[in-house]
Amino acid sequence: MKKRKIKKREIKEGDLKKIEEFFHLLELKLKIFFKNKKNLISAFCHRSFLNEVKAPFSSYETLEFLGDAVLSLIVAEYLYSFFREKKEGDLSYLRAFLVNKNQLAECAKRLGFDRYLLLSEGEELAGGRKNTNILADIFESFLAALYLDKGYKICKKFVEEYLILELLNKIKEENKIKEEKVKDAKTIFQEKMQKFFGLTPVYKTLKQWGPDHDKSFLVGVFLDEKEIARAEGRSKKEASEKAAQKALEEKKWENVDN
Repeated sequence: MKKRKIKKREIKEGDLKKIEEFFHLLELKLKIFFKNKKNLISAFCHRSFLNEVKAPFSSYETLEFLGDAVLSLIVAEYLYSFFREKKEGDLSYLRAFLVNKNQLAECAKRLGFDRYLLLSEGEELAGGRKNTNILADIFESFLAALYLDKGYKICKKFVEEYLILELLNKIKEENKIKEEKVKDAKTIFQEKMQKFFGLTPVYKTLKQWGPDHDKSFLVGVFLDEKEIARAEGRSKKEASEKAAQKALEEKKWENVDN
């Protein structure tokens, strides 16, 4: 028995104009205006939509293929330019973090891309507008449309602004939260040293390395020229706090009340 072929609904000129006007809102939001509107709309068109509607644009799948390659190059170039002192394993970890589907989907949601998805009624009901894979895909397909329309330089600027810097700031914030645990270690250690021994600890920078934008420091904490502990950090302050925390642990004072 032959399957009944579903007759596609022909998209009317008035409906097409409404779609173009709707996508113009996205252009206004991003302050990026496309010469090729067809590519822009195609970047958000799920294949399920084209199963129901006969439209003059394609699904995002081919654009996604190109966008994936463009994104990989931009991220790799950025990491090489600003983190070349890092080990290959660290760079690979950062790249994987930046381009994984969850991060791309989150970025797509922040930009409001989910609002512009063209889906079939069935895909809409199935939650396609919130689907992580679909959102990650349209982020990449949009990049491809942007690359084809504006070139690599504009595309790179977009990725750096909306994806890379956003996520690197997220990493810094997470590290900052971790640092809160040892935030007062210097004060606590100094109070205990003065209380028990009448001494004030001295902190010395033992070593520093890396470029200006990505320096690391090794700081030691000393009492009467005797080193008690040392630690590394992304700043002298961070390294000093960690060294103080280690000194507290060394003296078994981390849980001792004043």
